[in-house]
Amino acid sequence: MQYSALVSVYSALAATTKRLEKTKLVADLLTATSDADLEPVVLLLQGRVFPRWDKQTLGVSSKLAAKAIALTAGISEQKVHDLWRKHGDLGKVTAELLGKKRQATLLSRDLSVKEVFEKLRKLPGIEGVGSVDLKLKSIGSLLASATPEEAQYLLRTVLEELRVGVAEGTLRDAISLFFIRHHYPDMYQVISTLPKEKDSDTEPFLETHFPKSGPTYEKTQKDFGVSTYRELRQKLDPLIQAAYDRSNDYAIVARAAKHGREALGKIELEVGKPVRVMLAQREISIPSIFDHLGRPCAFEYKYDGFRMQVHKKNDEVLLFTRRLEPVTEQFPEVVKAVREHIMTSSCILDAEAVGYDPKKGTYTPFQAISQRIRRKYEILRLVEELPVELNLFDVIYYEGRTLLDIPYAERRTILKKALPKGVARVIRLSEQIVTADEQYAEAFYKASLTAGNEGVMAKNLEGTYRPGARVGHMVKLKPALDTMDLVVVGAEWGEGKRSGWFTSFTLACADPLDDDLLTIGKVGTGLKEIDSEDPDAVTFDKLTKLLEVIEQHGREVLVRSTIVLEIKFEEIQASPTYGSGFALRFPRVVRLREDRGADDITTIDEVRSAAKVQRGRT
Repeated sequence: MQYSALVSVYSALAATTKRLEKTKLVADLLTATSDADLEPVVLLLQGRVFPRWDKQTLGVSSKLAAKAIALTAGISEQKVHDLWRKHGDLGKVTAELLGKKRQATLLSRDLSVKEVFEKLRKLPGIEGVGSVDLKLKSIGSLLASATPEEAQYLLRTVLEELRVGVAEGTLRDAISLFFIRHHYPDMYQVISTLPKEKDSDTEPFLETHFPKSGPTYEKTQKDFGVSTYRELRQKLDPLIQAAYDRSNDYAIVARAAKHGREALGKIELEVGKPVRVMLAQREISIPSIFDHLGRPCAFEYKYDGFRMQVHKKNDEVLLFTRRLEPVTEQFPEVVKAVREHIMTSSCILDAEAVGYDPKKGTYTPFQAISQRIRRKYEILRLVEELPVELNLFDVIYYEGRTLLDIPYAERRTILKKALPKGVARVIRLSEQIVTADEQYAEAFYKASLTAGNEGVMAKNLEGTYRPGARVGHMVKLKPALDTMDLVVVGAEWGEGKRSGWFTSFTLACADPLDDDLLTIGKVGTGLKEIDSEDPDAVTFDKLTKLLEVIEQHGREVLVRSTIVLEIKFEEIQASPTYGSGFALRFPRVVRLREDRGADDITTIDEVRSAAKVQRGRT
C-alpha cells in the first residue's frame, strides 16, 4: 500500500467528528489493505509503530524533529522554531517548508506504508556514538520523499502525536465493521448506504432495509445464531473486545477478524506480553459498597504501593508496572521471591509492591519507594534501603489457561494454590475477608487504615477480569475525597525569576466513554523552585524537563499527556471554562505519580460522584 492512501484517510478522519463516519473510513481502509500491510496500517492508524504492550518509543523529541525539518528543508533551526511559534504545530510547519522545497526542486518519490513503518521501527535501536546524526538522516530521508501532506502526518507520527481522532472504541467498531464486510458483504452493502446525518439513524434504517432471508441471513444464523445487524453486533463486539483484552494489540485482532470468529476466539494471553490492568470505581462508604456489589463480597487491603504485573514461565520472571513498563531489573528481590515461592510453571499475577521500613518492619508510603521504578543503577543498595513486599491479589493466567472469564472467587482459590505459603515482608496474599456484615467490613477498613494503607478494595465474588476497564464489580474506598490523580495536558511559561520554567499547568481527568481527556483546571502551587536536599521533590524545573511540548502558542503550550500529578484541593466547583464542566478550588500538587499514565487517572464519573458527595456535606 502506498503511504499516500493512508494519509488520505488521516485527512478524512481529521475532517469529521462523526464516529460512524470515522468507523466506516477505517473499515474501508482495512478492507483495502493486504495481509502483509495489515499490521503496519492498524498500528499507524493509532500513531504507533509498536503495539501498546511493547513499551519501546521512537524517542524523538520536538527539538530533534525541528532539527530534522531544518536539515531537510535546507534552512536554519531558528526559522523552524519561528514558524512553530506561529503555527503551534510542527506538522503544519513541516508541510509548509517541504512544500516550498518540493516546488523548487521537483523531487518526487512514492513512499510505501512498509518503508515508513520499517524505518520508524528502527529508530529506537539507533544508539551510541553518532546516533543523533543517524536518526536525523533516517527521518530526513522519509521527509525528503514525502509530499507536504504526507510530511505533516509523518512528523506527527514521529512525535507520537498523530491526533486524527481514532480512539480505541472507534478502532474496535471499525474492526467489527471490517469483519462484517469481509464475511457478510451484502449486509455491509446495506450499511454503506446509511444516512450520514446522525449516528442514531443506523438502527431504524437497517431494520427497514435489511432483508430477513437469503444467504447472509442463513450465514449469520449459522455463525452467531442471529438474524439482524443489531443482534450480530451484540455478539460480535464483545468478541472483538475480548480478543483485544487478551492480545493488547488491535493489529492481531484485525488479522484474526479477517479469518473469522474461530480465529478471534483462539487469541489468548501470553506470558511475557503484559496486558492492561483492571481498574476500580470509587465508592463512598461500606453500605454503598454492598449496595453496589451485593452480599457477600470480598474486602482486601488497599496498599499504598504500586501495581506490579508478574509473568512467570519456568525460571523466567518478568515484572511490569501498571503502565506496562518493564521493571524486572529494578526488583531482583521480587524475581527471587516469585521463583522460590510461586508453585506453578507458568502464570500471570496481579499484585501490589509495597515498601516497608527494614528497621521498623512497618509499611512506608508509595513516595518513599517510587524512585525504585526509574532507577537503573545501584540496584542492590536500593534493595537494602528501600525493600518491597509483594502482595498478590489476582491471577489471570495459570498453567496455560486464561482466567479472565473465571469468577473472582475461583481465581482467588487458584491464587492460593499458586502461593500455598506466603512469607511476610517477602511475598504473600493480600489481606482479605469475605463478609456480608457491615460492622465487620467497617472494622476491616479501619484496621487497614491503622496499618498504614490507603483503604480497602471490594470485589464481587462472581466478577470477571476486564483488562483496562474501570469495572463495576471492583470498587475502592478511601477516606479522602480531596485528592485526584490528573494528567498534565498544557502549561504556561513563567516570567521574571521563573522565566525558563513552566509555572502553571493545565490538568485533565479521563472520559473513558469517549476515550478523551477533559480539562478540569490549572495548578501552580505545591511545587518548589529548587530542592537540592530532596532529589525526588516536585519542582518547576523538574516538571519543565519532564514535559514534552507538542504545540505552542505564545507563552502557552500543549504537552504530551504522560505526566500524572496527585492534586489536593478544597472544593469542586461547576465551571463552563473547562471541558469537564468542573474546576478545582485551591488545587495544590502533592506528588508526581510515576507509576501512573493517562489511562490510570481520575475519571469524569469519579469527579461527578465526588462533587455529589461534597454537595451532600454542605
